[in-house]
Amino acid sequence: MAVKTSARSTLTSVAAGSKPRLPGPDVVRALALTGVVVMNYHGYLIIRGGERGSGWAGELFDPWTGPLATRFAATFVLVAGVGITLMTARCRTTGRGIGEMRSRLVRRGLALYLGGLLLDEVWPGTIIPYYGVMFMVAALIFTLSSRWLVAIAVGAVLAAWTIRWWRWEQALDGESTAWLDSPSGGDVRGVAFDMFVNGTHPLLPWLVFLCCGMLLARAFRFGWWRAAAMAAGFALLALANIVNSTATTGFQLAFLSTDPLDRGAVYAASALGTALIAYCVIDWMAERFPVALDPLRRAGQMTLTLYLAHVLVFEFTVEHWGWIDPAGLDLALAFSLTFWVAGIIAAVAWGRRFGLGPAEHLYRAIGG
Repeated sequence: MAVKTSARSTLTSVAAGSKPRLPGPDVVRALALTGVVVMNYHGYLIIRGGERGSGWAGELFDPWTGPLATRFAATFVLVAGVGITLMTARCRTTGRGIGEMRSRLVRRGLALYLGGLLLDEVWPGTIIPYYGVMFMVAALIFTLSSRWLVAIAVGAVLAAWTIRWWRWEQALDGESTAWLDSPSGGDVRGVAFDMFVNGTHPLLPWLVFLCCGMLLARAFRFGWWRAAAMAAGFALLALANIVNSTATTGFQLAFLSTDPLDRGAVYAASALGTALIAYCVIDWMAERFPVALDPLRRAGQMTLTLYLAHVLVFEFTVEHWGWIDPAGLDLALAFSLTFWVAGIIAAVAWGRRFGLGPAEHLYRAIGG
């Protein structure tokens, strides 16, 4: 009897009513969260006085401008798109229950958004509220054709790129655009600008990762999906690096940047390429070695709990108890590894006894 279930048979089963769960998205989600923890711990330790690091390792793990910066979070959003397509497969196939599914996605998104705003008070820059808004956007677009999803993805990237160009021109003319970075807090405009333009994970261009994840899962019914996604990932990554290497003038260095904070098309292509490659490789490993990677699969099913746990662990061990003094990259890596080993052990033990994690139980109770 085969151990693994093909994506084709899984989507067929979903449409028929039974819902076997693919291991790949959970394993990818778990490993993406591992990287998020590393970058968060390193970044927050730097903010509290730790060393940024030097040499190739310091550049690689730089939380803001390094080649790994936001790549794990982008992969996490890509997996969210995959999950949304798998979750909505039955109602999209049958045409029934679409209204209820929209309501469920909105409720889940609203729960994440409001909970994320509370978390942001102690963990500034958290992705959770942006994640919630993406779920609410997904409630509007999950029934659209693939062409429309492509259009939305491209539009989000081009809009972000246009804003970057406009701000560059304004700066040359001596005009300040600081109001875009720091709009008056608390009002509707401030909330909208934060979600779409100037937040840590704004929808422009981050919607591209969500839409491409939704498109990727729609291709699971084809046997060639992994090869095509891998090829697309390498092509995007190579193209982004080639284009970036041609930049020489100040304008080109800003406009063709792969820096996450510049949020241009070249950055989006590079991050999307990385996410697609990572997804394909990890998904293949999850199907090829299901027993060995089962702990990661279980951890991937409770990433919300583990994400909240990594915040609490940091706040207590660093802030309140002072057990860990901010230092360099080696401490951040050791701290992250210790947390993740303990987190996987706890996830396996909890999952075998209770199934979903505590945060996931609450999330499902609120969002359906």
